[in-house]
Amino acid sequence: MTINISDTAAAPAQQTGALPSFGNRFAELPPAFYTRLQPTPLPAPYLVGFSEDAAATIGLTAAALQDPDFLDLFTGNRIGAGSQPLAAVYSGHQFGVWAGQLGDGRAISLGDVAAADGRGRIELQLKGSGKTPYSRMGDGRAVLRSSIREFLCSEAMAALGIPTTRALAVTGSDQRVQRETAESAAVVTRMAPSFVRFGSFEHWYYNQRFDELKVLADAVLAQFYPELLAQANPYKALLTEVTRRTAELMAQWQAVGFMHGVMNTDNMSILGLTLDYGPFGFMEAFDPRHICNHTDQQGRYSYQMQPRIGQWNCFALGQAMLPLVGSVEDTEAALAGYEAVFEARQEQLLHAKLGLATVRPEDEQLIDAMFAILRENRVDFTLFFRRLGELRVGEPQADEPIRDLIIDRPAFDAWAVQYRARLQAEGSDDGRRRLAMHAVNPKYVLRNYLAQVAIEKAQQRDFSEVAKLQAILRRPYDEQPEHEQYAELPPGWASHLEVSCSS
Repeated sequence: MTINISDTAAAPAQQTGALPSFGNRFAELPPAFYTRLQPTPLPAPYLVGFSEDAAATIGLTAAALQDPDFLDLFTGNRIGAGSQPLAAVYSGHQFGVWAGQLGDGRAISLGDVAAADGRGRIELQLKGSGKTPYSRMGDGRAVLRSSIREFLCSEAMAALGIPTTRALAVTGSDQRVQRETAESAAVVTRMAPSFVRFGSFEHWYYNQRFDELKVLADAVLAQFYPELLAQANPYKALLTEVTRRTAELMAQWQAVGFMHGVMNTDNMSILGLTLDYGPFGFMEAFDPRHICNHTDQQGRYSYQMQPRIGQWNCFALGQAMLPLVGSVEDTEAALAGYEAVFEARQEQLLHAKLGLATVRPEDEQLIDAMFAILRENRVDFTLFFRRLGELRVGEPQADEPIRDLIIDRPAFDAWAVQYRARLQAEGSDDGRRRLAMHAVNPKYVLRNYLAQVAIEKAQQRDFSEVAKLQAILRRPYDEQPEHEQYAELPPGWASHLEVSCSS
C-alpha cells in the first residue's frame, strides 16, 4: 500500500480488523479545548520497535504488524476508522515560572480505543507527527534518538510496576530534522487512559474561564474518578486523590532512582502517571543532588528535589482548582495529605528494599547511615540494593560483592554490623529475604549508556539492540544470567553522556 507523501493530510485507512476502531471522548469537549487537524505524513516509514505488552492492553497482538496499514497508521500517514485527530491546548509552569499557553506542540491524539480488560478506554497519541497550532517555534517532529528513549523507558517503567504512560510502537523515517545536528525523524505511539495534565486545569484558571475549568473537571471526574461524584465536594475529593497519587508516584520514583528531569506542571498527569519522557535518567553513582537534565542548570529537578517539586505542582493544581473547590481552607485540606502519603509510601518501599518485614524506631537512623555511605562513596544505586539482597546474616566474609562497590569499606562494615543486628532482631531468614528483596530491587534498569548503544545502532538501521534491551527490561527483577553485562557498572565513556530537553 502506498501513499503520496506530497499530500499534506493523512489518508483514511481501510479497516481490516487487526487494527483498532477509534472513538474520541476528548473530542466531545467544547472546541476551545483542542484543534482538529491531520498528522503530517512521513515518507517511507519503517518499524523501529513494538511492544506486545502495551499492545495487549488494547487487544492487539504481533499479528497487527502484518496489517498493511500498521506503519502508516502509527506514523500518521493514514487515519484509522473512527479517529478524530486533534491536538489539545494546555498551559503550565516551566521551571517554576508561568509559561502561559503551551499545548500539544508535536503530539496528535488519534482518539481512544477499548481496553482489552473491558475497563475503560485507552487514548493513542502520536508524538512527532508534525506541526500543530501549539508548536510555537518548533517543527512538530521528534527524532529517532528521543523516540527510542521514550519507547524503552515507558515500557521499562511499566515492568518495574510504576504508573506510567505506555508506548505501543516507534516508527522511523529517513526524513531529516534539525536539532543540534540533522537527525532522522521518528514517531512514538503513546498510550494512556488520558493525557490531561495539571496544566490543562491551569490553562482555564489563568485565562479566567471558569466555565471551561468546570467542564474539564466534570469530564475527568465522570471518566476516571466516578466514585468521587458521590462526595459532598467532588472537586475537593478530586484534588485530594490526585495529590495522593502524585505523592505515591514520587516515592516510587525515588525508590528505583528514577529522575524525570522536567517536572513542569504541563508534564504532570491528572491520573498520577509518569508522563513525558525527555531528559530522564536512573541514578548510578549516588548523589542526591544529581541533575539528569543538562538544561536544568539550577538543579530544580534534581533527584533530591523531586518529592518537593511534586508537592509544589500539586499546590499549583490546587490554585487552578480553587474556584471549583470553593474555599482556600478546603483546598489546603485537600493538599495537606501529600507529605504523610509520601513519607508512608517511602518508608514502606525502603523497608522492602532492605528486606525489613517490620518497622522499628531505630530504622530511620539505619537508613540515614546507609544513604550517607552511598553518597560519600558514590555507590551505584541499583547494584547496591540488588547485591544487598545476597547478604547472609551469619557470613560477613561473603560480603565482598557489596564491598567491591564501596571505597570506604570499614564504613560499610560498621553499618553492616548494625544491619545484621536489625535483621536478627526480627528473625529474618536469608532465603526468604533474598527472594523478597530481589522482587523489589531491580537488576536491570534503563541506564543512559545502554539506551545510547541501542540508539547508535538504530541510526544505522539496526534495531536488534532496541529489541534486545526491551526484552531485558521487560523482566527487570529476574536474574537473566545470559544478559549479565547489562547489569554491570557503566563504562567510563558513559560519564560523558548528557541529556537535555531536546533529548
